[in-house]
Amino acid sequence: MRILILTNYDLGLYKFRRELLETLVREHTVSVCVPGGKYTARIGELGCFVLPCALMDRRSMNPVKDLRLYRFYRNLIREQKPDAVLTYTIKPNVYGGLAAAGAGVPYFANITGLGTSIENGGLLACVSTRLYRSGLRKAACVFFQNADNQEMFRKERIVQGRTKLIPGSGVNLLQHCVEPYPSDNDGVRFLFVGRIMRDKGIGELLEAIRRLHAENPSVSLDVVGWCDENYSQALAQAQSVGEIRYHGLQDDVHPFYAACHCAVLPSYHEGTANVMLEASATGRPVITTNVPGCRETFDEGETGFGCNPRDAESLYQAMRKFMFLTQAQRETMGVAARKKMEREYDRSIVIKCYLDELSQIEKI
Repeated sequence: MRILILTNYDLGLYKFRRELLETLVREHTVSVCVPGGKYTARIGELGCFVLPCALMDRRSMNPVKDLRLYRFYRNLIREQKPDAVLTYTIKPNVYGGLAAAGAGVPYFANITGLGTSIENGGLLACVSTRLYRSGLRKAACVFFQNADNQEMFRKERIVQGRTKLIPGSGVNLLQHCVEPYPSDNDGVRFLFVGRIMRDKGIGELLEAIRRLHAENPSVSLDVVGWCDENYSQALAQAQSVGEIRYHGLQDDVHPFYAACHCAVLPSYHEGTANVMLEASATGRPVITTNVPGCRETFDEGETGFGCNPRDAESLYQAMRKFMFLTQAQRETMGVAARKKMEREYDRSIVIKCYLDELSQIEKI
């Protein structure tokens, strides 16, 4: 079978779907259309044919650019003649879906989260909803990473065909193995991993750690990720007074999970929070928001604590609550977090879902 994968970012595909690619290339010819980046060569090394997509602009709202992207996908599908198309994120889902439908090729879309355009409401949300309705209309199956997104798409009649709920991207339990829980003799270390942007709750997190550090100077926050928005000055200021340590984008985040006592992600919205899965698999408690895509990744009081989104006070109280736990209580939460990942979020579950759907195409 010839499989074509359309996505907007090489890092996300390699980091969270590498095992799926490795599985697919064993029996199929797999081509990946993605903008060039640091991880495109690694995707090629897995055995995939990499097809550059210079027309992809994740943040652009320019309809002329989007029309060009649709035409690019349409021509690409005509040239490649795939038997199935897999799409990730909104633009590949919409324009790749329309192109695949027009060519009569079965396609499978993955809703990795609603995204800012829909979450913020207004005219842009209406436009995005209409686009999604068109792009997903003939999908063979639409994968959802949390039940709330799935229900919303059904209620709004954005998708009316076959859907399947999957545990996000899952987590590689071997790569993110359990690590010994660190001592707190030098203070409690919180960890944030992700894009530095407003919707990840970075503003609230910097405010919460400022208050905690003022109360107890041994408390600190490690920040790993690149600035997707302009927070450079705020990060530099927090680092200058010892509240945070900013490490930038890191190729291997596992050592940071191993070194922390608790991972924190005060995100406004997620498909499924991969960072929470990876931290939990490493045996670390988590603190995250009670929103779809985050609240499913932890059990309140057992593997972590929840807080309200867009609420620095609520986040501060959750982090403060964690600080008052004993070392034994924190370790117990970490053990429970790992067990939850083993039960519910093993990446092999996601791979099986894709293989099951693709096998239906082979039978036709």
